[in-house]
Amino acid sequence: MDGMVFLIGFTIMSLGSLAIYATGSKEPPSRHHTLLHASVPFIAATAYLAMAFGIGTLVKLDGSATYLARYLDWSVTTPILLAGLVLVAFHERGSTGEVGGYLTAIIVLDVLMIVTGLISSLAIVPVGKWVWYLWSCVAFAGVLYLLWVPLRARAFERGQALGSAYVKNVGFLTVIWFLYPIVFLVGPEGLKIVTDLTTVWAILIMDVVAKVVYAFYAANNVEKALRERGSGYEHDRVHA
Repeated sequence: MDGMVFLIGFTIMSLGSLAIYATGSKEPPSRHHTLLHASVPFIAATAYLAMAFGIGTLVKLDGSATYLARYLDWSVTTPILLAGLVLVAFHERGSTGEVGGYLTAIIVLDVLMIVTGLISSLAIVPVGKWVWYLWSCVAFAGVLYLLWVPLRARAFERGQALGSAYVKNVGFLTVIWFLYPIVFLVGPEGLKIVTDLTTVWAILIMDVVAKVVYAFYAANNVEKALRERGSGYEHDRVHA
């Protein structure tokens, strides 16, 4: 049954990647957003294909499974999504050092969050499992702080339209990403309240929302903000 779910995930992610690229803007300043968001479900499709074939699946002594391909997927795709948000926050402005500093900090915290989550999944001793789980949550809190405090401020420095688009996009991802540690907590890797199949379906749905639905939502918000910003600029020129 898990294999069938993974094949469904592979199909949805593959078609989602194609749809995002086909419908996305190919012209600057939005072209890089299209490329970034189209790559995310393509990477996820690769991970789902690997899981469908059982590649990288570790079955532990207690019978629970850890899907290494899933963690590898997240360690690549979530930094890409975060990079897209940082680019919106600084939209064509900001020094190379400042942008690079925020990118480095948020990606390091994000990858640490995923790696420590994987360690928690693999840990056999309960105390170790929950120490690593909590440390992963601390890294997640660091990611949220950077997104919602300094980067949000930078986005609004680019204007109300881009600031609002940034907040909408960050809000969407924040809600979805909050569900992942909850599913981990109640699933076979945590408290074992729900079955592996249930968590596989739950994560598939969350992945589709975070990687495909979000891509269209984010693109629409950014495009709308850029149109409003352009209209405001033209209005100022006419009345100058």
